[in-house]
Amino acid sequence: MRMKRGTKLLLAAGFAGVVAVACVVGAGIPSPDARDTAANLDQAISAYRGGRVGPVDPHRADSRLFAQAYQRVRYAYVRPTDDAELMKSAEEGMRESFPDPAVASDSDLVEAAINGMMHSLDDYSVYMDKSAFEKLNQEINGAFGGLGIEIKKDPKGLAVISPIDGTPAMRAGVLTGDVLTHADGVALADMPLRDSVELLRGPPGSVITVTIAREGREAFDLPLTREVIRIERVRYRMEADGIGYMRITHFVRDTGSAVRRAMSDLKQKAGPDGLKAYIVDLRSNPGGLLDESIDVAGAFLSGGLVVSTRSRTDSQEFDADYADPSDGLPVVVLINKGSASASEIVAGAIKYRDRGLVIGERSYGKGSVQTTYEFSGGGGLKLTTALYYTPSGKSVDGGIEPSVAILDDPETPDVDEALVKALSLAKDLSTGALTLAPSGVVQN
Repeated sequence: MRMKRGTKLLLAAGFAGVVAVACVVGAGIPSPDARDTAANLDQAISAYRGGRVGPVDPHRADSRLFAQAYQRVRYAYVRPTDDAELMKSAEEGMRESFPDPAVASDSDLVEAAINGMMHSLDDYSVYMDKSAFEKLNQEINGAFGGLGIEIKKDPKGLAVISPIDGTPAMRAGVLTGDVLTHADGVALADMPLRDSVELLRGPPGSVITVTIAREGREAFDLPLTREVIRIERVRYRMEADGIGYMRITHFVRDTGSAVRRAMSDLKQKAGPDGLKAYIVDLRSNPGGLLDESIDVAGAFLSGGLVVSTRSRTDSQEFDADYADPSDGLPVVVLINKGSASASEIVAGAIKYRDRGLVIGERSYGKGSVQTTYEFSGGGGLKLTTALYYTPSGKSVDGGIEPSVAILDDPETPDVDEALVKALSLAKDLSTGALTLAPSGVVQN
């Protein structure tokens, strides 16, 4: 099924600092055997307790919540699941979280069972309690509290996908590829992702010391002061030779609109000689909303395919509209290993539609779509439901390969070599000194 850009597929990448991925929002589905599922978990909890009684905690999760999550995974996960394996993972989740079941309430064990089941699927499928789900919505709207890093689980702790521009993490020098092994001395390796994120968050102005493992040097401690993180969607400026530069930091709500406003302002700033080319900087942009990536890509395309998705049950194709506010001007896209998810959708569309040059280094390679499902009592799931593909039909797993490879030299921190190269290529494309061949290859 082919869908136009305006189709609203809302919800986003990551939660509470998890690596951002293109996401959509899902509705609830009735489950004919949910009652049996709840009964099975009750039996598993009873058997695990061995007749012992845990603390009373009437406030939140019961076996019906597990049944909602279990059935959602069975029907919507991107790959078929095995019922027995799901229940086995749920029981292992209880045992790992609470080796002594006497210290855990039934609701604690229910949530541990859900987490165990979700962790068995992939790195991006997670359970969110009510608080975490509310924080996810804050992130989608472009404002949240924390340190300003996009992370995922790693055997050693939390791997940094990218620091966010203008945040404590970026200013302190946290890098893509760093691994946070401890926070205030607490080991993060065996801690559930949700709990790790909660540990990193805190009141603005408070300080937390993270221990960082970085390739090529000894582990070191880095104090960071928490802030309210407000995502500045797009920063832009005029460069020499009529080149408009736009730095897109996240794909949250209204990013596409912000890009189009920036383009309009750049046209005015260009003066009588007019705009000659665009540079779109997606470096260390961890992604976000699927529909916003389609909107941004559509700002440089006149109709046609932007991205396709394939789930267990169907496939969809998403088109750009025909407005093309870029007026067909040359486009150079900058990516690096911190460019993920929605960033890769935009870069892939520009590259494989032969619309512009993609330069820098191979992107992160996040080729799956997560859908969020909210539970009736609050909280919900972020579940991998589909894989996405560039207009060439290639999966994004493994990353987008740039047409022109260029890395910044760490020995020259005051020089942005990749941007210098992008400016040179944009100028040559605008003057006709270079032309664009299929798949973004430059020819004299």
